Amino acid sequence: MLLDTRYNTLTGAVISCAMQVHRTLGNGFQEVIYQRYLALEMEREGLVFAREVEMPLYYRDTEVGSRRVDFLVDDTVLVELKALTEIGAVHFAQTINYLEAYKLEVGLLINFGETSLRFKRFLKNQPRIIPSG
Repeated sequence: MLLDTRYNTLTGAVISCAMQVHRTLGNGFQEVIYQRYLALEMEREGLVFAREVEMPLYYRDTEVGSRRVDFLVDDTVLVELKALTEIGAVHFAQTINYLEAYKLEVGLLINFGETSLRFKRFLKNQPRIIPSG
């Protein structure tokens, strides 16, 4: 099975920015604070992105509403931020569902709430139920 590496450079750059923010702030702030700092760091690194983007939601190719995403990087990568003491299967499923609903292929779930930055990269073709652990 071939590993899908198409988005590794872009997602790696976002993760690097998130690591810098977490090294600077640590954990304990509200999500919006991390969002603001991450925007500054991504701008500093020259990434093309939009913050709090209103995106259409689709069900079977029919637009059914919209929701804001934390970041959309290079019109390609959905970035969902959390500031929780722990993330789990429900957050993973949420990110995968967002990819399907927004018709995007790749997403990042980044959690600033733990003592070490935690992140996970998702591709649209991943199963929705991810085992915990």
